[in-house]
Amino acid sequence: MKRRAEQQAETRRRIVEAAVELHSTVGPARTTVSMLAERAGVQRHTLYAHFPDEWSVLLACSGHVLERDPLPNPEPWRAIQDPRERVRTGLGAIYGWYARNAAVLACTLRDSEHHAPTREINELRFWPAMAAYREILGAELDARDHALLLLALSFHTWRTLVQEASLEQADAAAAMVEAICSARIS
Repeated sequence: MKRRAEQQAETRRRIVEAAVELHSTVGPARTTVSMLAERAGVQRHTLYAHFPDEWSVLLACSGHVLERDPLPNPEPWRAIQDPRERVRTGLGAIYGWYARNAAVLACTLRDSEHHAPTREINELRFWPAMAAYREILGAELDARDHALLLLALSFHTWRTLVQEASLEQADAAAAMVEAICSARIS
């Protein structure tokens, strides 16, 4: 009995890891059941026994990504009195997370534009954290600077600054801190 449970857990793990790999390369919207079963080394019926629908695969895949590398916890940032330092610390942590998860984020954010299940999972998994980031890092910012904070929090902004413009992670965060916390915050 215990051996069977271990085998089932191992099969489930292989399927989830295969989903992460495929979602990081072709994206969730383009990942088919056949591709997933082949990558995991299982039959389609085995895959369906573990994950009866696309939603359950997406939920398990996103859960695995976040278990492996949790989103930064913004609560400690509340204690940072200086708004500039708070934003710098927060963006540094968020940009580090983006760097470690760039492939899967690029594909899932792209697919969430047109694939409802991916959009729903992204909203479920990431929007609460983004709301907390906006609330904590946006404290004491005026409307203009808050708009710049939203821009800075975007994965696409990080990708432009770091991957396309070849800025170092810290320099990208510093540039956005400077833009956000211009002369309005001393």
